[in-house]
Amino acid sequence: MNNIVLIGMPGAGKSTIGVILAKVMGLGFIDSDLLIQEQEGMLLKDIINRDGHEGYLDIENKVNKGLLCKNSVIATGGSVVYCHEAMEHLRSIGTVVYIRLSYDIIRKRLRNIRRRGVVLKEGQTLSSLYEERCPLYEKYAHIIVDGDGLDMEELMDKIRVSLYLTPGTAF
Repeated sequence: MNNIVLIGMPGAGKSTIGVILAKVMGLGFIDSDLLIQEQEGMLLKDIINRDGHEGYLDIENKVNKGLLCKNSVIATGGSVVYCHEAMEHLRSIGTVVYIRLSYDIIRKRLRNIRRRGVVLKEGQTLSSLYEERCPLYEKYAHIIVDGDGLDMEELMDKIRVSLYLTPGTAF
């Protein structure tokens, strides 16, 4: 199945880039965070408040490992990399693209991370979250695209070029 799966930190632009990429490439678009909110009937931050960190990840794993689509761009939540089953499924149905940004850029983009529904453990900082997740994004990615210094259009073009240059990907 020719899907493009976008992973990366909250604030990396996965949803924004995903919509544009889908339009430019003539693909469908799925935002897995919105699917979770729709299924649960509440905002991500409220799901986390209700179910806690682990409970939210169970829901995120279930929703993402159950995605059955083709010819779509899938924007995932930043915490999906904690969900091994979901990530193996996403890798099997598409090309996983990690949008990598420096910590400084992520910090500037994210003002109130709890309001965004970011999964943080008790006492965890944005910096420690970044350090914890980056190796996971790299582990699961088929392609890593550096987005530092690029606007949305330039980043989208860089992703498209990377997809066409990667053996085994055909769109």
